[in-house]
Amino acid sequence: MTLPTLFIPHGAGPCFFMDWTRGPADTWDATAAWLKGVVAHLPERPKAILVVSGHWEAPVFTVGSAPAPPMLFDYNGFPEHTYRLAFNAAGSPALAARVRDLLAGAGFPTAQDATRGYDHGVFVPLLLATPDADIPVVQLSLRTDLDPRAHLAAGRALAPLRDEGVLIVGSGMSWHNMGGFSPAFTARSRAFDAWLGEVMADPAGREDALRHWDQAPYARDAHPREEHLAPLFVAAGAAQGEPGRLSFRDTVMDVTISGYTFGAAVR
Repeated sequence: MTLPTLFIPHGAGPCFFMDWTRGPADTWDATAAWLKGVVAHLPERPKAILVVSGHWEAPVFTVGSAPAPPMLFDYNGFPEHTYRLAFNAAGSPALAARVRDLLAGAGFPTAQDATRGYDHGVFVPLLLATPDADIPVVQLSLRTDLDPRAHLAAGRALAPLRDEGVLIVGSGMSWHNMGGFSPAFTARSRAFDAWLGEVMADPAGREDALRHWDQAPYARDAHPREEHLAPLFVAAGAAQGEPGRLSFRDTVMDVTISGYTFGAAVR
């Protein structure tokens, strides 16, 4: 069974685990409900999960190789209890080595980090998707240059993992402008999201469109810097030539956000 790949919105900090006071209390309820079902609705349960988060960048693609990664609370200004969240999923040094081998085979220099913990782009959504933390998780960094071509190619290199029971997840946000969550950006977010949905559904033209994503309508309003979009490049690259399906869409803090499934259909 070939697993699909996913691009998921991971919310704002620990938003799913606190009383949200920066807007309506139910702001993140629809996103949370969708995340809770993303693993349960896969064609089969993954043996491991490889996450590319918008919160880790390195000069070369770097993989977390700790057998038991700690927590990395890389957010601030949130309630004290959100710094005591625990996500105890095992790491997988074997999968980390496999990731490095695949990337090296595609000509990428790589590194590993045996001490880095799970950042909130990993543990926040996976606490919902895998609350028992019973699937090993490995994190792969973005490359600091955020080059779409490189990240698409990295995804293509990692595609064999899908036949090995590994779920590839890009964890970011389809709209990530910290000053752009307001009614002034509602129409712009809809235009960018409509473009994104059309591009994801077109496997023939998707990679070329993503290479030039900054020419999309309101692209730099959506992503002044594209670190939260780059995980999508990897997820899409790992499903080259296969359709992408809009699997989640909501309006959050006046803007549209979305999630996508690539490749094999979910149940």
